[in-house]
Amino acid sequence: MDPRLTLFLDRAEALMARLEPLLPAARPPIDWATTLAARWRRDAVGGYLQPLNVSHDIRLGDLIGVDRQRDLLGRNTRQFLDGLPANHALMWGARGTGKSSLVRALLAEYAGAGLRLVEIERDHLADLPRVVEQLQGLPQAFVLFCDDLSFEHGEGDYRVLKSVLDGSLEQAPANVLLYATSNRRHLVPEKQSDNEHWQRVDGELHPSEAVEDKIALSDRFGLWLSFYPFSQEHYLNVVRHWVAQLAAQAGLALAADAELDINAIRWATARGNRNGRCAYQFARHWLGLKLLENHP
Repeated sequence: MDPRLTLFLDRAEALMARLEPLLPAARPPIDWATTLAARWRRDAVGGYLQPLNVSHDIRLGDLIGVDRQRDLLGRNTRQFLDGLPANHALMWGARGTGKSSLVRALLAEYAGAGLRLVEIERDHLADLPRVVEQLQGLPQAFVLFCDDLSFEHGEGDYRVLKSVLDGSLEQAPANVLLYATSNRRHLVPEKQSDNEHWQRVDGELHPSEAVEDKIALSDRFGLWLSFYPFSQEHYLNVVRHWVAQLAAQAGLALAADAELDINAIRWATARGNRNGRCAYQFARHWLGLKLLENHP
């Protein structure tokens, strides 16, 4: 053998020996028959799906006052599971009003029918085609879930999302849908400068192409669900529900009364908002106080 080739092979083997400990260990494939949810993680060689242990602590019946949103998304999910046409969904609106909880409750409701959840962070959306590729052809139905989705001015990742949702030759397979939550209806901010070059031609307005490009992302979601701030009565109904639920789990009988309502309102006023998250947190606080009073 040529001495130069021998030297080259020896150096290559030495380099591989040094690099091998740095490479991540091979990960076994996910058993989706028993795994209900996963999260996309990045590593030195790209990324992988990490199985998650999920709890079924929130059911569809726990979502009070969002009946329309719950029914529409539930019906869309059932269509998806039955192999019927279904839409990607965007849930937008006030914080703490049940957007993320609704997706978790759907998993608890339909996991037995083959629904699986894959969470992908907004910063990892560039990997979305790789995630979809790993799910294509599997017998389960996968909802890709992106919580608190939004983009700042100048960021380009939203174009990857647009291509996967619709508008490219390679679209999401039939067993994958995207459900996203956001505090914004239009996921990319529209600035006043976008409107500086509008022109009127024969009485018709021609908006800036930048505006059209940004709004087109939200248009890729076929189902829009709006979530609004809670009224005081809505908030108190959610408080009473969670107090009753948590008290029953603790083996304590707690009836709703004026004292509960007054303290719940004070709690929300101190926090500056009335929403489902605030109601759940107060219910835990209230139940803890009552259990402490009865503690020997």
